[in-house]
Amino acid sequence: MSGTDGGRLAGKAAVVVGAGQTAGETTGNGRATALLFAREGADLLLVDRDEDSVAETRDRIEAEGGRATIHLADITEEDACASLAARALDVLGRIDVLHNNVGIGAGDARPTKLDAHVWDRILDVNLKAMWQTCKHVLPVMREQGGGAIVNISSLAAVADASGLTAYKVSKAGVNALTQSLAMAHARDGIRVNAIMPGLIDTPMGVDSRARMLGRPREEIAAARAADVPLGHQGSAWDVAYAALYLASDEAAFVTGVVLPVDGGQAARVG
Repeated sequence: MSGTDGGRLAGKAAVVVGAGQTAGETTGNGRATALLFAREGADLLLVDRDEDSVAETRDRIEAEGGRATIHLADITEEDACASLAARALDVLGRIDVLHNNVGIGAGDARPTKLDAHVWDRILDVNLKAMWQTCKHVLPVMREQGGGAIVNISSLAAVADASGLTAYKVSKAGVNALTQSLAMAHARDGIRVNAIMPGLIDTPMGVDSRARMLGRPREEIAAARAADVPLGHQGSAWDVAYAALYLASDEAAFVTGVVLPVDGGQAARVG
């Protein structure tokens, strides 16, 4: 299907970090974005720690006629981020798009209940690691004359996120990092934008929470849907289509933007 079912990224080389997903009934944001990028013509390097999960993403892409290569990496290690940039150049020849879709929240708590090691782990994965992937891809994009980076943040960065202290801080940091990189590299022809998903029906958002609480998936999904002004959760495809726009040449005049994809929740925050 690659290059024939839309072509909005035809001829582009894209790195999708976090291209696997946790187990669950629906599709995760990273996998949906990888699939959509491939359907729109991009050649892909799929980066993840979970070999089985990212292999499933690759297999689905190849079954549709797309092109994707796996690269296993723990992006909390800076050497791994340097290696993934080098691997992308080796496999793809260039890097037109970097999509950062990594985030965790396990163990988070209210400020006085949060353990320091959990704080460090969440900040390392959600913020420091994202900076490191950008740090090592940006020189490649600058040398080739441009590129697009899309960072996945969260509505938690600006909305109430009771019990998610470190997660909220990390995602607010992603927004600030995005704007900082956008301004630092605008004259290099590199665009940097972020997406703030709201309540999305993904395995991480619904299935993992249901397992943790020992409650039915349907109950968790219904409670989340009730909090959205549109009356339902979004899907990973809503996030993926926003990422496609920001990664494509259609967004050639868009940089430094933090885009909510949230069914109206940000508007309610004000």
